[in-house]
Amino acid sequence: MDRIDAMQAFVRVVETGSFTRAADTLQTSRTRVTQLVQHLETHLRVKLLHRTTRKLNVTADGAAYYERVVRLLADLDDAETSLSAASDAPRGRLRVDVPAPLANLIVVPALPAFHARYPDIQLDLGASDRQVDLIDENVDCVVRGGELTDPSLRARHVGDLLLGMYAAPAYLARVGTPAHPQALEDDPHRIVGYRGSRTGVPPAYDLQRGDEQLRVQGRHVLSVDDGNAYLAAGIAGLGVLWLPQYMARAPVERGELVPLFADWQLAPMPMYLAFPPNRHVSRKLRVFIDWIVDLMAQHAPAIQPPRSRDDRPA
Repeated sequence: MDRIDAMQAFVRVVETGSFTRAADTLQTSRTRVTQLVQHLETHLRVKLLHRTTRKLNVTADGAAYYERVVRLLADLDDAETSLSAASDAPRGRLRVDVPAPLANLIVVPALPAFHARYPDIQLDLGASDRQVDLIDENVDCVVRGGELTDPSLRARHVGDLLLGMYAAPAYLARVGTPAHPQALEDDPHRIVGYRGSRTGVPPAYDLQRGDEQLRVQGRHVLSVDDGNAYLAAGIAGLGVLWLPQYMARAPVERGELVPLFADWQLAPMPMYLAFPPNRHVSRKLRVFIDWIVDLMAQHAPAIQPPRSRDDRPA
């Protein structure tokens, strides 16, 4: 039995709550994971897991062992990456997930410089707006817009996105330019709804002009759950959009979108980089986090403490 492999298998079973999901994230068979955990229990002469056909629970001994093994594996990773070659050139595979528009417009265009600096880091990049289960899917970190709702995640506030309201010229020609945000609540105006992954319901938006405050929900004939589709729907003239400035900049320059309500302000949307609470922050993850922080500082520097918990396309 390779004890390191067995420890890693045990940790993944505890974190995913399933032998099958642990095997998937380790890219091996369920039988192999089961055998490794069984051999580990035989070697230790203790029961680490209670297993039934329906449920898997960690024993008291298993919970204590898990905490020590996580630290041991982290120390082992540090020992390996502290070698001179690894210290100068972090290496290995990183699984990360970022919102689709952020990937297309900011992250991917900047990746050549990242890989030039860290050629031995392999990035498995997910570009999605869905809610990612970092443990079950064995994802090292995610970048998300809006307040995080999972208090167990470790997170770093990496920036704030300035928001604005926009519509396509074709939409404005068809229904007219709204003179006030409240007009979006009435016919003939429509918004494009963005269904956040946490609620599945398009959010209301808070606006402010001087001492005047307003919350607008709007009505829609289309809602989507992807930021790129959201932008495309607005450009197609299907309704008014609430957009981060980085998403709106190019369409506005091309004449595909027109800014609305320039004298009204929306609260900036905070951006977070989050990772599992028990996941060791390896050197390769640390350099990626620092790179994202620097990247967001160029495109969406932190302005203020986050205030909003709404889902919006990021």
